[in-house]
Amino acid sequence: MVKQLYMKKGLLHTIHSITGLIAGIFILILSVSGAILVFHDEIDSWQQPIVSSTPADSARADLNTLYACIQEKFPAAQISHAMLPSDMHPSVSFFIYDSSYKKGQKSLEVFLDPVTAAIIDQRGGANDPIHHSMAWMASLHDSFLLGKKGEWLLGFLGSCFLISLLTGCILYRKSIVAVLLCRPLPNKGNRLHQVIGVWTLCFNLLIGVSGLWMQRYVFQKDFYTATTYVKQIKKSDALRYNVDTAFEKMAKKYPDFTAHIIYFPFQSSGKMAIYGSRERNAFIYSKDLTDLVLLDSAGNISTTRFVNEIPAADRRDIINAQLHFGRYGGWPVKIIYAILGLCTALLSITGFVLWRRRKKYPSII
Repeated sequence: MVKQLYMKKGLLHTIHSITGLIAGIFILILSVSGAILVFHDEIDSWQQPIVSSTPADSARADLNTLYACIQEKFPAAQISHAMLPSDMHPSVSFFIYDSSYKKGQKSLEVFLDPVTAAIIDQRGGANDPIHHSMAWMASLHDSFLLGKKGEWLLGFLGSCFLISLLTGCILYRKSIVAVLLCRPLPNKGNRLHQVIGVWTLCFNLLIGVSGLWMQRYVFQKDFYTATTYVKQIKKSDALRYNVDTAFEKMAKKYPDFTAHIIYFPFQSSGKMAIYGSRERNAFIYSKDLTDLVLLDSAGNISTTRFVNEIPAADRRDIINAQLHFGRYGGWPVKIIYAILGLCTALLSITGFVLWRRRKKYPSII
């Protein structure tokens, strides 16, 4: 019986070590990048162009004027969407696809002054780390800058990370109680690794499960379908109605709805998608993309997709993403996520050091 238990423990140690080593360096990257991305909006605001004046809403340029300025500067561009001004983002950003930038295969962000409608700056996305470091960091976190291959790798490593966590829980289950009660540890050869592992356990389980859930699509058959997609730029048509007037009608019908992002139709006959949030929404939901209002080609409200109207599965996906990225609870939650994220990075380092020591001194458990 003792021999069987020892063999089982040895097998768990092997699984724990192998999965930890496989995921280790990548978990280090994900943990550090995740700790930084918690402050995405704050850091990105440092790279936003300065808008000197912040007058009342009545003095702002209307959206049709801003849209027309983009079309004048980029007459053949496909205008994807616009991000409206906020405390962290004082300008109006238009995201476009134009042949003058990366042959139209990557989006270009163009900043406009919300008052004068003048173009004040522009930058690329993840391929422009100097001017858009947070987009580059997000791409590193989401796919290791490897595109579709990186997305699959992230799903695989997420599985290894969870297996490593679960086997660690079994191996060091006595240490969990000891650390929480500040008692002497039963395994003294890897004290730092155990302490960090215990205090970050719930956080790592939350991050691991939520992250793997978001990557579940890489385990589906459709993900492996070969694609050679090349984006074809379609010149955006002029707007057929006054968007500000449509917004006023929308505000009367849904007074607690605040718009944040506008997706423009590629053709004048298409629908305009307005993403935002309502004040009545629970704190856990996103402030940018939770609620949706669709406007038809005449500027009238066509349909809505508020968070209370969507399927329960979609709501769970929204909450899952919010929990994973720490986009709730304000600064206190962000600070906690950042500290625990850096501790997880340290956990991968102590795990590697422990593995090296165990190779030299096999008696260390």
